[in-house]
Amino acid sequence: MSRVRGRRVWQGLRYAFCAVMLILILLPLAWTVFLSLRNNVDLMRQAPLSLFGPYTLGNYGELLKNRTLFRWFFNSMVVSGFSVLGVLALSSLAGYAFGRLRFPFRNWLYAFVLMGLAIPDQSVILTRHHIFSTLHWHNTYLALILPGLSAPLGVFLMTETFRAIPKGMEDAARLDRASPFMIFWKVLLPQTIPAQASLGIYTFLLSWNDYWWPLISATRPDMFTLTEGMAAAQTNYAEVTGMGVLMAEAVLAGLPVLIIYIAFQKHIVSAITGMVKL
Repeated sequence: MSRVRGRRVWQGLRYAFCAVMLILILLPLAWTVFLSLRNNVDLMRQAPLSLFGPYTLGNYGELLKNRTLFRWFFNSMVVSGFSVLGVLALSSLAGYAFGRLRFPFRNWLYAFVLMGLAIPDQSVILTRHHIFSTLHWHNTYLALILPGLSAPLGVFLMTETFRAIPKGMEDAARLDRASPFMIFWKVLLPQTIPAQASLGIYTFLLSWNDYWWPLISATRPDMFTLTEGMAAAQTNYAEVTGMGVLMAEAVLAGLPVLIIYIAFQKHIVSAITGMVKL
């Protein structure tokens, strides 16, 4: 009986801890949505806001009139989308090579790639800026996308995923006279979909929320990403747009991330479970 009670107490404590963590995570999000539905006049007052309203959708209506905001949103979608495609393609090919093929200096090259995990992005920012300035690529989508395609973590994840696939599947495909590319494309790559989903979402989040490099590379307002544009708008939001509109922009910026996470939630759980087993 004492063991059963101890397990129940321990389980209750875990549930309580998870509930507290969930509240701490969701509270800022709920507060952002709450402010986005309030009138800017009420937000400028010093008096506490009532939870019972009044509420308004006027802040979201103001977003529909802001063409510049949708341009920033489009830029972020283009940069994040092509970054995801590029990272998945390059990481899958590199992971297949390091995880399944044998070639000279494979381990040395793999270690060299993983060394990129220890190099902070800020340490190469001057060199990167000089390269793109020499090529006259600043204020272009290429400048915003190409640096994000270097993903040592993605190579590591895909390499370990390919290594975990049973060798018998590859041997059976060889007996059927499948070419190395067909083995990769038809047999092995479909087995890595959960890992690719996790890597894709991670890459999307990293690119979508990136502020440091777009701030340096994109100097024209029409090439701003959403994070850079919103940061620029914060300097005068109280006088021009208002806090409610700014909170509505924050909600809009978070919607794509929420939708993608919900759509690929099962794949994320499968990938995490597989990595724990590794």
